[in-house]
Parts: sequence; structure tokens; C-alpha cells
Amino acid sequence: MIYQRPLQTALLSILSRSTPVINVLIGPRQVGKTTIARQIEQVIGIPTIYATADSPVPQDSTWIETHWRRAVSEGTATGAPVLLILDELQKVRGWSETLKLLWDNRAVGPEIRVLILGSSALMMQEGLTESLAGRFFLHRCTHWSYSECRAAFGWNLEHWIYFGGYPGAVVFIDDEVSWKRYLTDSLIETVLARDVLQMSKVAKPALLRHLFALSATLPAQCVSYTKMLGQLHDAGNTTTLAHYLKLLEAAFLASGLELFSQGVHRKRGSSPKLILWNNALVNALSTRSFSDSIGDVIWWGRLVENAVGAHLCNNLNSVEYDVTYWRDGDHEVDFVIARGHDVWAIEVKSGRSGKTTGLSRFRVRYPNAKALLVGAQGIPLEEFFRNDVKSWLM
Repeated sequence: MIYQRPLQTALLSILSRSTPVINVLIGPRQVGKTTIARQIEQVIGIPTIYATADSPVPQDSTWIETHWRRAVSEGTATGAPVLLILDELQKVRGWSETLKLLWDNRAVGPEIRVLILGSSALMMQEGLTESLAGRFFLHRCTHWSYSECRAAFGWNLEHWIYFGGYPGAVVFIDDEVSWKRYLTDSLIETVLARDVLQMSKVAKPALLRHLFALSATLPAQCVSYTKMLGQLHDAGNTTTLAHYLKLLEAAFLASGLELFSQGVHRKRGSSPKLILWNNALVNALSTRSFSDSIGDVIWWGRLVENAVGAHLCNNLNSVEYDVTYWRDGDHEVDFVIARGHDVWAIEVKSGRSGKTTGLSRFRVRYPNAKALLVGAQGIPLEEFFRNDVKSWLM
């Protein structure tokens, strides 16, 4: 059985009828964006043109024009609407300006429905907002959730927390050495080399790789930029590190969550809380095995907390929600979600010791904030991960 993600059903419904906008699908590599597009191509029932720009040689605007002409020719010949799917479009020079010109002139030809895919949030969103404002609808293809991995692979919660849920890596989980090698070579290095280093000018590529590796060793931990500078060779300055963290976030790899402070401009120099967007990225670079990780209460607690943070980052888009953390001395709140004037404080309890809860102190400071306890005597972990994040924020 070929598993179909819920997003595929939603996109198929949209693209099966006339649509006034360009549909844009962004998300990490190897989570199934192309698979979703190909599944739609097979069942949509109208002519489809699929092309990918994911090649070592950069493409230019001619590549887009060529495939647009193919779609127009197909539509003219069949008299039917045509679906044009352009994969990894952010790799084409001048893609947004070219697509804007073609889209605005489409009224004189057959109906062309457009789905574009990209694995760089930064490059896609820059092109969309600069040239295609008002002409697109954004769909987010996130890392696989616990519910999806349970349905597709029969995993329990512990497997998902450790293996993270990259579908292409599932065949290797019985051989953890091969699983780690696959993720490191085929996914992490590919994303760093072909996505992050191509999306922006990076003066110190080795530093960016070392920063990612450091983040993977310190999941769900607050690390000052000063400490990072001490652990990273040729680290430059804090501004460089903060910029590189933003690049890793744009590639859906890691985020440095900022310190929450309502009504006060947040200090950019505050110690970021490092969150990897998929626990597989942590464990692929770790020397611990699955059984070792479960047996280490403190480390497993870090994995659980990072999984909660990743769940929030994947499912709460940054335009509407702000995901941060809070600390005052020894008092800490693991995650703080803000949307306008609404604030939610989330404390994760996973059995590790030596942690002072900060929920009470936080609610004294912010009395209108709503509190959520995840794990222990609060929302069971399985129930929390099984449900949509937004359902907990009602």
C-alpha cells in the first residue's frame, strides 16, 4: 500500500478545479513533496507536465518558458486544463519574475494550473513576496508527524521520537549504523551543500556545518553565543552565528528560539534555544543507539523536549505564531507561543530530574497567559503528538 499524506488529498481537491492562484508547496527535503506531486499527477484526470530543476547545473528562465510552452501546447491540443508542476523551482535564476510574466499573460491561452515545489523557505518566500504578491497560495509540507508514521509504518511513540520519520530512511532502521550513514550522507550533507550554501552567500561553509553539528549535540538546550564561539573553530562573531542559524531554519533543519519578552523588544543577543526540526537529525549524528537513548533518562528527556519543539515549529507557521522560550534565573518555561495578545506557556515533563518549573513564576509575570503541561500528570505525550498543535491552543 502506498501511503497518502493528508496534504495530498487537500491539494488534489484544490487542483481538480479552476484556481485563481499559483499553488506553492514548500518543505524540507525527503518528506514527500515530489511524491505528493506525482500522486496528484497520476489521479487528477487532466494532462500534467512535470519538470524538476534539481540538477547540478543551474537553470535559467528559458527552462521555465520551455515547460510552460509544453503545457500550452498540451492544452491547445486536448482542449482540457493542464497542470504544470515545477519542482525545486527556487534553483532557477529569475524564476519569480519569469513565472509572473507567464502567469499574467495566461488569459489568452488554455487554462494552466500551476503547482511549484521548493525546499528552501528563504529563497521561495523572497521570490513570492517580491514578484508574485497576491498571485500564490502557500502550502507547507512538514516533517512527518507521529500520527503519520504510526499509520504508514506502524511505529510506536518511542520509535518516532528517536527515528524522527524521514520516510526514505525507514528501510534502514533495523541497521542503525546504515540508518545513520544514510541520513548523514544522503540527507544532511545534501541539504547543507545543495540548499543552504546555495540560498545565500556563506563566507565560512565549514563553520555552518560545525554549527549544525553543535546544535545536534545540544537539542532543546539554551546555549549562549559566547559559549558557541568558544566551541566552534573560526567562529567569527555572534552576528555571523545568528545569521547561520537563520539559514539552517530556512532549510527546515534547526532553529535558535529567542527569549520571550512581551511588550519589550527582544534582545537579539539572548541565548538561543536550539531546536532540531526532526529528531532524526539529532540521532543521526549521535553515538547513542536507540536502546542507549531510551536507557539514558536525561538524554531521552532532551529528545522528548526537542520533539515537542519540533512539533511546534513544524505546525505553527512563523507568520501567525511566534515560538520562543522563557527564563528568569533558575526558572524556565520550555516553550512560549504567542499570537497577537494571546500567550501560551508550555512545560514539558519527561521524567528527567533537576529541573525547576517556571510556569508559576511565568504566570505571575504574565497573568493572562494560558498554561499547558505536556507529559507526566499533564497531557500524555502520545495524545499531545497525535493531535494537531492548534487544537491545544483553542
